[in-house]
Amino acid sequence: MNLLLCSINTLKGFYDIAGVEVGQHFYWKIAGFQVHAQVLITSWVVIAILLGSSIVAIRNPQTIPTDGQNFFEYVLEFIRDVSKTQIGEEYGPWVPFIGTMFLFIFVSNWSGALLPWKIIQLPRGELAAPTNDINTTVALALLTSVAYFYAGLSKKGFGYFGKYIQPTPILLPINILEDFTKPLSLSFRLFGNILADELVVVVLVSLVPLVVPIPVMFLGLFTSGIQALIFATLAAAYIGESMEGHH
Repeated sequence: MNLLLCSINTLKGFYDIAGVEVGQHFYWKIAGFQVHAQVLITSWVVIAILLGSSIVAIRNPQTIPTDGQNFFEYVLEFIRDVSKTQIGEEYGPWVPFIGTMFLFIFVSNWSGALLPWKIIQLPRGELAAPTNDINTTVALALLTSVAYFYAGLSKKGFGYFGKYIQPTPILLPINILEDFTKPLSLSFRLFGNILADELVVVVLVSLVPLVVPIPVMFLGLFTSGIQALIFATLAAAYIGESMEGHH
């Protein structure tokens, strides 16, 4: 009973997190649900950038790659290396998922730093990187959690749940709690890093001339890429862990 209450409280915590608001938001009503419109708008822009890049990459592939094709092949090879390192020899089916997570977070973070979102005025709130909203980071973390359980169940069936009583049944509550807190950790890690980076730039701009915060903004571009890599690496590591069946 205590274990069930603990799981219910954890899920309730995810629901409460989705209601967290930082600043003002522009809302739309879709099918009776209230959504953050500025997050949808910027997410659609990021998705359009990724789709457009994919179309350009596959439009006219060459046997001897050109500069653009070389770049896209390098990105794909990088994502495959991350997946293979963390998941192992069965990494193939998971490359699209890990690649989607990495590229979406990477392009989202960079769009928040490079695109002039501020010039577009909204009735309430302002446009920013999709990952600047905690609802986005929670959604990405929950997708990773679903993939984590799917990988384990598809590999081992219901025998996958046997890992919760290893090496001793006494650890059952701790092992279950660990799986429920993984998406929470992923979400707060990504959201916290993005928010902290933006706060540092805002404070510096308000205190010192613009020429000083510029190097910090370039550093933010670098850390934004690192954050995307960390999220994708941890997602791949969790999937690999579930397929191996041990911690």
